Amino acid sequence: MPRDEHEKSMRLAILEAEKALTHDDVPVGAVILDRDGTVIGAGHNERELLQDPSAHAEMLAIRQAAEHVGHWRLLDTTLYVTLEPCAMCAGAIVLARIPHVVYGTTDPKAGAAGSVLDVLAEPRLNHRPQVTKDVLQPECAQLLKDFFATKRRRSLPSDAARSERCESG
Repeated sequence: MPRDEHEKSMRLAILEAEKALTHDDVPVGAVILDRDGTVIGAGHNERELLQDPSAHAEMLAIRQAAEHVGHWRLLDTTLYVTLEPCAMCAGAIVLARIPHVVYGTTDPKAGAAGSVLDVLAEPRLNHRPQVTKDVLQPECAQLLKDFFATKRRRSLPSDAARSERCESG
Protein backbone atom coordinates (compact mmCIF):
# COMPACT_ATOMS: atom_id res chain seq x y z
CA MET A 1 0.00 0.00 0.00
CA PRO A 2 1.35 3.48 -0.79
CA ARG A 3 2.75 5.49 2.13
CA ASP A 4 0.14 8.25 1.66
CA GLU A 5 -2.65 5.69 2.14
CA HIS A 6 -1.01 4.53 5.37
CA GLU A 7 -0.75 8.15 6.49
CA LYS A 8 -4.41 8.79 5.77
CA SER A 9 -5.41 5.80 7.90
CA MET A 10 -2.93 6.68 10.65
CA ARG A 11 -4.59 10.09 10.89
CA LEU A 12 -7.79 8.24 11.86
CA ALA A 13 -5.85 6.48 14.62
CA ILE A 14 -4.49 9.84 15.79
CA LEU A 15 -8.02 11.25 15.98
CA GLU A 16 -8.98 8.21 18.03
CA ALA A 17 -5.95 8.73 20.33
CA GLU A 18 -7.01 12.31 21.02
CA LYS A 19 -10.28 10.98 22.47
CA ALA A 20 -8.29 9.38 25.32
CA LEU A 21 -7.27 12.84 26.49
CA THR A 22 -10.87 13.60 27.49
CA HIS A 23 -10.59 11.06 30.33
CA ASP A 24 -6.88 11.45 31.14
CA ASP A 25 -5.77 8.23 29.49
CA VAL A 26 -2.50 7.87 27.59
CA PRO A 27 -3.33 9.06 24.05
CA VAL A 28 -3.02 5.89 22.00
CA GLY A 29 -5.51 5.21 19.24
CA ALA A 30 -6.16 2.30 16.91
CA VAL A 31 -8.33 1.59 13.90
CA ILE A 32 -8.84 -1.60 11.94
CA LEU A 33 -9.69 -1.37 8.26
CA ASP A 34 -11.07 -4.12 6.05
CA ARG A 35 -9.71 -4.81 2.57
CA ASP A 36 -11.92 -2.04 1.13
CA GLY A 37 -10.50 0.55 3.54
CA THR A 38 -13.61 0.72 5.70
CA VAL A 39 -13.07 1.17 9.43
CA ILE A 40 -14.55 -1.89 11.14
CA GLY A 41 -13.02 -1.32 14.56
CA ALA A 42 -11.71 1.65 16.50
CA GLY A 43 -10.50 2.25 20.00
CA HIS A 44 -8.46 4.48 22.23
CA ASN A 45 -6.93 3.78 25.61
CA GLU A 46 -9.59 3.53 28.30
CA ARG A 47 -7.58 2.02 31.16
CA GLU A 48 -8.21 4.95 33.48
CA LEU A 49 -11.80 5.40 32.37
CA LEU A 50 -12.73 1.74 32.86
CA GLN A 51 -10.10 0.89 35.49
CA ASP A 52 -9.28 -2.08 33.26
CA PRO A 53 -5.63 -2.92 32.55
CA SER A 54 -6.62 -4.62 29.29
CA ALA A 55 -8.49 -1.59 27.89
CA HIS A 56 -5.74 -0.71 25.41
CA ALA A 57 -6.65 0.91 22.10
CA GLU A 58 -5.75 -2.19 20.09
CA MET A 59 -7.74 -4.54 22.31
CA LEU A 60 -10.86 -2.39 22.06
CA ALA A 61 -10.48 -2.04 18.27
CA ILE A 62 -9.96 -5.81 17.87
CA ARG A 63 -13.08 -6.57 19.93
CA GLN A 64 -15.14 -4.11 17.88
CA ALA A 65 -13.82 -5.45 14.56
CA ALA A 66 -14.51 -9.06 15.58
CA GLU A 67 -18.05 -8.09 16.54
CA HIS A 68 -18.45 -6.31 13.20
CA VAL A 69 -17.36 -9.31 11.11
CA GLY A 70 -18.98 -11.85 13.43
CA HIS A 71 -15.79 -13.84 13.85
CA TRP A 72 -12.56 -13.74 15.85
CA ARG A 73 -10.36 -14.15 12.77
CA LEU A 74 -9.71 -10.70 11.33
CA LEU A 75 -8.37 -11.82 7.98
CA ASP A 76 -7.89 -9.25 5.22
CA THR A 77 -7.57 -6.38 7.70
CA THR A 78 -4.96 -3.82 8.66
CA LEU A 79 -4.50 -2.47 12.16
CA TYR A 80 -3.25 1.12 12.49
CA VAL A 81 -2.05 2.14 15.93
CA THR A 82 -0.26 5.28 17.05
CA LEU A 83 2.14 3.44 19.40
CA GLU A 84 3.99 0.17 18.93
CA PRO A 85 1.87 -2.62 20.45
CA CYS A 86 2.76 -4.04 23.87
CA ALA A 87 3.10 -7.79 24.50
CA MET A 88 -0.59 -8.19 25.39
CA CYS A 89 -1.78 -6.39 22.28
CA ALA A 90 0.77 -8.11 20.05
CA GLY A 91 -0.49 -11.44 21.36
CA ALA A 92 -4.07 -10.49 20.56
CA ILE A 93 -3.01 -9.37 17.07
CA VAL A 94 -1.41 -12.76 16.44
CA LEU A 95 -4.43 -14.61 17.83
CA ALA A 96 -6.82 -12.54 15.71
CA ARG A 97 -4.73 -13.35 12.61
CA ILE A 98 -4.48 -9.68 11.61
CA PRO A 99 -2.22 -9.77 8.54
CA HIS A 100 -0.80 -6.23 8.64
CA VAL A 101 0.08 -3.89 11.51
CA VAL A 102 1.05 -0.26 10.93
CA TYR A 103 2.27 1.77 13.88
CA GLY A 104 3.31 5.35 14.38
CA THR A 105 6.05 5.48 16.98
CA THR A 106 8.11 2.93 18.86
CA ASP A 107 7.72 2.14 22.53
CA PRO A 108 11.21 1.69 23.98
CA LYS A 109 9.79 0.57 27.34
CA ALA A 110 7.13 -1.96 26.37
CA GLY A 111 7.12 -2.37 22.58
CA ALA A 112 6.54 -5.92 21.35
CA ALA A 113 6.99 -5.36 17.61
CA GLY A 114 10.76 -5.12 17.75
CA SER A 115 11.71 -2.58 20.42
CA VAL A 116 11.76 -4.66 23.61
CA LEU A 117 10.28 -7.92 22.33
CA ASP A 118 9.25 -9.03 18.87
CA VAL A 119 6.11 -11.05 19.42
CA LEU A 120 4.84 -10.18 15.94
CA ALA A 121 7.86 -11.81 14.27
CA GLU A 122 8.24 -14.76 16.64
CA PRO A 123 8.87 -17.77 14.36
CA ARG A 124 7.42 -20.26 16.88
CA LEU A 125 3.98 -18.66 16.66
CA ASN A 126 1.50 -19.72 14.00
CA HIS A 127 0.94 -16.21 12.59
CA ARG A 128 3.33 -13.38 11.81
CA PRO A 129 1.80 -10.16 10.48
CA GLN A 130 3.61 -7.80 8.18
CA VAL A 131 4.71 -4.72 10.14
CA THR A 132 5.12 -1.17 8.87
CA LYS A 133 6.53 1.27 11.38
CA ASP A 134 7.13 5.00 11.80
CA VAL A 135 4.07 6.17 9.86
CA LEU A 136 3.48 9.79 10.94
CA GLN A 137 6.04 9.13 13.67
CA PRO A 138 6.58 12.78 14.69
CA GLU A 139 2.85 13.40 15.19
CA CYS A 140 2.30 10.16 17.10
CA ALA A 141 5.32 10.78 19.34
CA GLN A 142 4.32 14.38 20.00
CA LEU A 143 0.90 13.33 21.32
CA LEU A 144 2.63 11.22 23.95
CA LYS A 145 5.31 13.80 24.77
CA ASP A 146 2.70 16.51 25.29
CA PHE A 147 0.54 14.25 27.45
CA PHE A 148 3.37 13.25 29.77
CA ALA A 149 4.76 16.79 29.95
CA THR A 150 1.33 17.99 31.10
CA LYS A 151 1.12 15.14 33.63
CA ARG A 152 4.53 16.08 35.05
CA ARG A 153 3.57 19.77 35.29
CA ARG A 154 0.36 18.87 37.14
CA SER A 155 2.23 16.68 39.60
CA LEU A 156 4.78 19.36 40.48
CA PRO A 157 3.91 21.36 43.55
CA SER A 158 3.05 24.98 42.92
CA ASP A 159 5.63 27.66 43.67
CA ALA A 160 3.64 28.77 46.72
CA ALA A 161 3.46 25.27 48.14
CA ARG A 162 7.18 24.70 47.51
CA SER A 163 8.02 28.00 49.17
CA GLU A 164 5.84 27.18 52.19
CA ARG A 165 7.50 23.76 52.61
CA CYS A 166 10.97 25.32 52.42
CA GLU A 167 10.14 27.92 55.06
CA SER A 168 8.58 25.40 57.46
CA GLY A 169 11.32 22.82 56.95
